Amino acid sequence: MRVFVTGATGFIGSAVVEDLLKAGHQVLGLARSDAGADALVAAGAEVHRGSIEDLESLKRGAAQADGVIHTAFIHDFSKFLENCEKDRLAIDALGSALAGTEKPLIITSATALVSNQRPATEQDLPDPQGMNPRIASELAAAALAKQGVHVSLVRLPPSVHGAGDYGFVPMLIAMARDKGVSAYTGKGENVWPAVHRLDAARVFRLALEKGASNAVYHATAEQGVAFKEIAGLIGKHLNLPVESKTAESADAHFGWFTHFAALDNPTSSAFTRETLGWTPEHQGLLKDIDTAGYFN
Repeated sequence: MRVFVTGATGFIGSAVVEDLLKAGHQVLGLARSDAGADALVAAGAEVHRGSIEDLESLKRGAAQADGVIHTAFIHDFSKFLENCEKDRLAIDALGSALAGTEKPLIITSATALVSNQRPATEQDLPDPQGMNPRIASELAAAALAKQGVHVSLVRLPPSVHGAGDYGFVPMLIAMARDKGVSAYTGKGENVWPAVHRLDAARVFRLALEKGASNAVYHATAEQGVAFKEIAGLIGKHLNLPVESKTAESADAHFGWFTHFAALDNPTSSAFTRETLGWTPEHQGLLKDIDTAGYFN
């Protein structure tokens, strides 16, 4: 297949591109800069210039492909609501280019949207009245499915880890260095699901190759890693104390990140493993934090 990939030069998207190429697919990668274009060419992919804010460029890229994997997202949490709306518009644009065809469209979402007191499953739906604006992506995908677009979702956990990670774990490390303490909330028993970026990439490819329309998949290799263990490992590496923060003191330490620090999001991937034949192969989150250069 010729696959159009947005976010093709990002931490996850570049792994998706690599996995697709190794599986024998052709890749048309979205690039907004010369450096991004050069990286795609070096990887063996074709380049489509544009951005997720340039909706016409998205439509043109999708129209040239046999399928689309949308991993791009603007990770500026100071403008989270605005960026979720931009993602909704991007999904609408990609879907409009594929309407009336059987070409698959794979959308990225987040397991945090279906946080429960029990392990969340692929069949769980986010609360439409919930406060997380990231729901816009899933609502956009659902609207496209009703229009007959062959769309499916891959939900990613809070930590997609590996060498080169610039997500939540590096943010926690930076906070610990700045505050002089590695912290967790309450008893620290809340858990984050996690997955290595290379294992996550394979879920996207398998969803493209084998996935059903209007399906949801969970790219979670670990159902839940205790946040206290993450904080403890960070403290060990930085030789800093590890402390619990109360609800009142957590905001002062974590700031906007408090919600994620307190997130309890056990997540199952049983359906994904069974239907896609996916088995994670790479090391877990704590081992990665310990060995993958997070403290260099």
